[in-house]
Amino acid sequence: MKRILIPAGGALLATGLLAAGLAGTASADSDVATDKLATSAANAKAIADFWAENNGAALKAATESNVWDKADVAKLQSKGGATTDTKPGSTAPIGEEKKTSAKTQNVNMPKTIGKVFFVNSKGEKKWCSATSIQSQYRNLVATAGHCVYDTAANTDVVGKWVFVPGYYQGKAPWGIYVGKQAFTHYDFDVYEDYDRDYAFVTVYNGVQVTGKTTKVTPSEYKSHIAKGGVGYVEEKTITKEEFEAGYDKYGEAGPYKSKAVDPKVETVAKPADVTSSNVDQYIKGDGPTKGVQLTGAEVTKSAYTAAGTGFDNGDKFERLSAEVPISKEDYEALKSAKGDGKFLGDVRAQLGDDKKTEVAWFKTQFFIKKWIKSTAQIKYWVEDYYVVDISGKDLGRLGDNVGGQGFAWNQPTGKYVRVFGYPAAPHPDGNKAYTGVTPKWCYGKTTAKLVGSAAKKIEEHVALKCAMTEGADGGPWLYKYSNSKRLGYVNGVTSTFNDQDANGRVDYISSPYFDGETNTVYKAAAASWSGKVV
Repeated sequence: MKRILIPAGGALLATGLLAAGLAGTASADSDVATDKLATSAANAKAIADFWAENNGAALKAATESNVWDKADVAKLQSKGGATTDTKPGSTAPIGEEKKTSAKTQNVNMPKTIGKVFFVNSKGEKKWCSATSIQSQYRNLVATAGHCVYDTAANTDVVGKWVFVPGYYQGKAPWGIYVGKQAFTHYDFDVYEDYDRDYAFVTVYNGVQVTGKTTKVTPSEYKSHIAKGGVGYVEEKTITKEEFEAGYDKYGEAGPYKSKAVDPKVETVAKPADVTSSNVDQYIKGDGPTKGVQLTGAEVTKSAYTAAGTGFDNGDKFERLSAEVPISKEDYEALKSAKGDGKFLGDVRAQLGDDKKTEVAWFKTQFFIKKWIKSTAQIKYWVEDYYVVDISGKDLGRLGDNVGGQGFAWNQPTGKYVRVFGYPAAPHPDGNKAYTGVTPKWCYGKTTAKLVGSAAKKIEEHVALKCAMTEGADGGPWLYKYSNSKRLGYVNGVTSTFNDQDANGRVDYISSPYFDGETNTVYKAAAASWSGKVV
């Protein structure tokens, strides 16, 4: 369906179907919208590293797409039969270009399916379902348009987009495939028209990210992290004697640390004999005035800024308050703790040359001086510093590794399809039937007539009786699916979730109808090259 926007009283209004005199397939230029995802191989490598670091921690932290809320799970209305704009057509799956399908009764999951991971405008890690699909360079993924564009924020493409076929609990058995270019229908790109809620994304060759861990000195660690490297710090509790010996050897920039941990410590006045030459002795607890020790008390940035300079209680403790590099994992944890009011300091991420990709992370904690009786409980520890040298192995093209489904358009409705996806969200009534860990499937006839939803501003979707919930969006609707070959023809992607009997449970899902304009978008994507990351 084509829409047109016309001015009416200063506003822009969307019409329904165009009059017969205006009907027809638009030119390829007006149908296809395309946007870059990873702008270079180096950028793609950084994105792959982001998801693979720390044993796939970012992948594990992602949650299912949630563009629909409970109010959106509304009843579908029948809209009439499909009107095809060109003849029905199809493109064979990878490896089946000159073969005929075989019949079987087994139900097998396709090797081509997986999850797409991305970061939305809120900084949240999200995922949808998707599949590899046939293309000239065997580098194409099919999913929902809202799994590529951040429609909730009305912004451009989402960030750090990757496809992981066969994903399972942080593991990428076939590698990580970073998105290079997204192809959608112009109406979805510009008007967020959910009748065109589909996307075809070219991906770079797969990458297997590995890392070699090396123990280093504090200065080597700081230099490595400042350059965008990956690393982490481990703390080991030590005795006061071990701390004093280590502090004497390495000084304040070394790995030996201490702080007061007893909340009931007694604060005392600054010793009259403290100077810049003996303050280190007081930090260790053996200054000229016996029984007195200098420690740091953590405060907020505003309290630190307002503090004075010198050796009095409440003055800035500058040497403890410098910005230090941290790992990406620590950054995410502290950022979350900051939002919960459990971290007083600040964190920041440094962006690379593309002004989008984070390449280094830092924290600053703020301390003021606090003089205490040395009999108070003090924690002593030594830090071990490790750097991880991330390397990537080229795994080849997506279609060569997992195959690719075929593509079909302008097919009759009321035909059997098999739908796959990773449902995870609870039903509207709160019942959580799925975990999102393993893929699920539905099978049946699509509705004979097209359906619409006023709540979602949809006029031309195809529906299927199915109870899968969000997380399954973007998953393929496979026509003529062969269970033995695990191949079929993508003739839709899951877009919406619906409750036809109003009992608080999803019972129907819907997909845009794939017509000749869908084929125009697909052909543009299927002819686009991507290349290697490493």
